[in-house]
Amino acid sequence: MFRIAFSWCHDEMLADDLVQDSLIKALLRLNQLKKPEVLESWVISILNNIWRDHLRRQKEFIDIDEHIQLSNENPENIHERDRIVLRVREAIGLLPMGQRQVISLVDLEGMSYNEVSQTLEIPVGTVMSRLNRARNAMMNKLSNDSQVVSLHQQQHWLEKNNV
Repeated sequence: MFRIAFSWCHDEMLADDLVQDSLIKALLRLNQLKKPEVLESWVISILNNIWRDHLRRQKEFIDIDEHIQLSNENPENIHERDRIVLRVREAIGLLPMGQRQVISLVDLEGMSYNEVSQTLEIPVGTVMSRLNRARNAMMNKLSNDSQVVSLHQQQHWLEKNNV
């Protein structure tokens, strides 16, 4: 049950809570189970109901049947973008800690050089040099993947043209 819950929510603590709530509910209503051979599917259906209740409380649930596709993205493009994001995250993970900190704060969080300098308690020049080295290392690691470079150029064009 934990594997199922985790695959739905991608959060270990939430998955634990969902499983625990499901088992409590199942134990309290065990007398409602008519056929013992369907115990597993019955408990999973309880898990599903608890998961839906959680989503409703979080107001994050979007019924796929009611969802209007607002962009021209198709599943292949979405998958490819997710694959590229994963490759970029892996490349960031291979950077030395100082470079990783600076590139994540500047490029991912949008902090200024001065903010990063104050946050990490290092000179602005050090922020700039680490960022330059990190970006160069990232481009070297990702230059073999033309789709990553294409996505980067597309993002740069969109930002430049305020799209």
